[in-house]
Amino acid sequence: MTLYDIPLKTLDGQPASLGDLAGKTLLVVNVASKCGLTPQYAGLERLHEQFADRGFAVVGFPCNQFGGQEPGSAEEIAEFCSATYGVSFPMFEKIDVNGPGRHPVYTELTALADDAGEAGDIQWNFEKFLVSPDGKAIARFRPRTEPDAPEVISAIEANLPA
Repeated sequence: MTLYDIPLKTLDGQPASLGDLAGKTLLVVNVASKCGLTPQYAGLERLHEQFADRGFAVVGFPCNQFGGQEPGSAEEIAEFCSATYGVSFPMFEKIDVNGPGRHPVYTELTALADDAGEAGDIQWNFEKFLVSPDGKAIARFRPRTEPDAPEVISAIEANLPA
């Protein structure tokens, strides 16, 4: 099983999978609406727009496991993201990224180590994973790494589909 094979639901409850985005480079992010890092939505949207025509997409997974910072319903999350940050990238249903209820997508992603060699649990909201066009997790950026940080941009550019 690959990241592409794991069943998901979109934020509005429709069946989906990351396989729907196969062939694109993805930046998978656990997001929250009421976090000190929430302004990263703006940078994520800029990345999505900047590289979309080159086979790239940001993918958001709302999560309420860190300080209860994503308490809203799917409708409230969608409205907040659209009205506040103009989010146009794909958003999936609210999930758990740590613990016994960890979603299978995050079971796969958290096996990847960051630059310091640390794998395992998500530290906080807005942890980012770069996924290659063939569905492999290839880079991990911790929450405080801004979406437009040079290391994120260079990793995206180096892994865009040919």
